[in-house]
Amino acid sequence: PVVLSQREVAAVMGRLEGVQWIVASLLYGGGLRLLEALELRVKDIDLERRELTIRQGKGRKDRRTMLPEATRERLIGHLATVRRQHEADLSQGFGRVVLPDSLSRKYPNAPREWPWQFVFPAARICRDPRWGGPTRFHLHESVIQRAVVSAVRRSGIAKRASCHTFRHSFATHLLEAGYDIRTVQELLGHADVSTTMIYTHVLN
Repeated sequence: PVVLSQREVAAVMGRLEGVQWIVASLLYGGGLRLLEALELRVKDIDLERRELTIRQGKGRKDRRTMLPEATRERLIGHLATVRRQHEADLSQGFGRVVLPDSLSRKYPNAPREWPWQFVFPAARICRDPRWGGPTRFHLHESVIQRAVVSAVRRSGIAKRASCHTFRHSFATHLLEAGYDIRTVQELLGHADVSTTMIYTHVLN
């Protein structure tokens, strides 16, 4: 896997801003996959415990990982903005979000409740009838992918780095700092430790 040094991560992050910076900081600081970050719901963030809950990640398993301290204040400000947007949507008769596994049938009010809203909502409301009434999905992956590729290019780093490179760098830097391989495995959500072992080869 392509791995950035801590200096290179800082160089890329320094060329991101706004929502793109927050998402990238979660990819690096929590070891998230891009879609895991974009599918986060408000209720999945525990600001007091500095913890993120990843719901049905790869292999459809839940796991917990760390909320980076450097991200916390910006995330709080971002959530306040998202909440104002959600309240404006509600006042216009919208504010609905798609729930996983048909939960909306079990909890009919949940799609409009704040805890179920996406942390990174799309800019526009989707009116595709396949999803029922008008709903606000999460931000599209391409928004973050383009921003990261551009930031890597502008930083002058000669590596084919992408959003997933932040996850690889997260794991490698934890091992460099002396974290146990089993701890890293748990944070990444790997079913088999042999998958995590690839990062020890990167260190070598």
